[in-house]
Amino acid sequence: MRPPCEIVVQKILPAIRAELARILIDEGLPQQQVASKLGLSKAAVSQYVSAKRGKEITFSQDIEERIQELAESLVEELAPNEAVSNLCAVCRDIQASGWLCREHLQKNGSCTYCLEK
Repeated sequence: MRPPCEIVVQKILPAIRAELARILIDEGLPQQQVASKLGLSKAAVSQYVSAKRGKEITFSQDIEERIQELAESLVEELAPNEAVSNLCAVCRDIQASGWLCREHLQKNGSCTYCLEK
């Protein structure tokens, strides 16, 4: 039994973090500041930026725009609870797109959990 949320933790969240890290670095923030804003270590940010982590997913244009908006909010000192809420909203948008269900079905073959919701 492998729930769909496992895919979120293994693929979606790292991909979102990688995109956020790249955007924030491109905005001129130093890695240490990016790490602080994302609640990560500087080493993790380095791995995200160099595509050693979080490179398995290509997002749709809509999701890319949502991640860009989140990054801009983080630059403007978004409150931690708001940042988490916005990150969760991006993740929900990915789930609503059907991507998670397709990925889960591919990995688990006979599971129809997502289709029943």
